[in-house]
Parts: sequence; C-alpha cells; structure tokens
Amino acid sequence: MKEIWFDMDGTIVDLYGVENWLADLLAENERPYATAKPLINFSALARVLNNLQKKGYKIGIISWLCKDASENYDNKVIIAKQNWLKKHLPSVNFDRIEIVKYGTYKEVVCGHSKGILFDDEENNRKYWNGIAYDEKNIIDILKGLKI
Repeated sequence: MKEIWFDMDGTIVDLYGVENWLADLLAENERPYATAKPLINFSALARVLNNLQKKGYKIGIISWLCKDASENYDNKVIIAKQNWLKKHLPSVNFDRIEIVKYGTYKEVVCGHSKGILFDDEENNRKYWNGIAYDEKNIIDILKGLKI
C-alpha cells in the first residue's frame, strides 16, 4: 500500500517557534498548538497531496501529544491539532489522523507501514519500517515520487 505519514510538531508545524511554547505546555495551555505557523508552503503541499491521493496514495498524520500531560490536556491538544489541520490544510482529506501519547512507537500505530514518514525526530525515522525523511525538502521529495 502506498502511504505517506506526517509528524506535525517540528515537521510541518512550527510549534517550537511559538513564543513561550515550553512554558505553555508545562502549564497545560494548548495555545502553541493552536497558534503555530506552518513550516512549509501549505498551498503547494495541499496540491501535491491531493494529486498523490488521486493516484492512490493514502495520506496520514501521526503526531505525539505533550510529554507527561493530564488526560484533560491531551484531549484539548487533540482538538487543537485537528482544528489546526482543518484551518491550514482544509482541502486535504486525510485518510487517517493519529494523535497519540508522547513516545508511542509510530511504526506500531501505523500498522508497521512500509510507506513514507516525514518526521523531525531521528529515532522515529530510525525505527520506521518504510522510507523516512526529515522535515527538509518535503515538497520536492513528494514531487519526485514515482507514481
């Protein structure tokens, strides 16, 4: 199966560029998840993803929640991340969105996908079963896929 998975924070979302992001997370304030800017050109990304879906690719999000957070905060972050995707990539109909506990093995959540993963976290790329890329050159890599 042709699958493409995206991490959010640090990969397509500039969470770490939000002023006081860490203090907010420690205080269980979901503001950074709601206000972060995109890290890449989302108009171009949406066009490429929609074209890939037309050619049979499944597109998914696999993102972690905040480390050591309460269940209440986790629920707020899930909503904030889902709303962020709807706001910034409204034309992309994701096949799956998985927002899971911090440290969860992404390859397990994704059913040991042999697809492509874009993730800024080196260990997530290291243990991925398919091909894994960092957050650099996402659009160029997607445009270069053999269909």
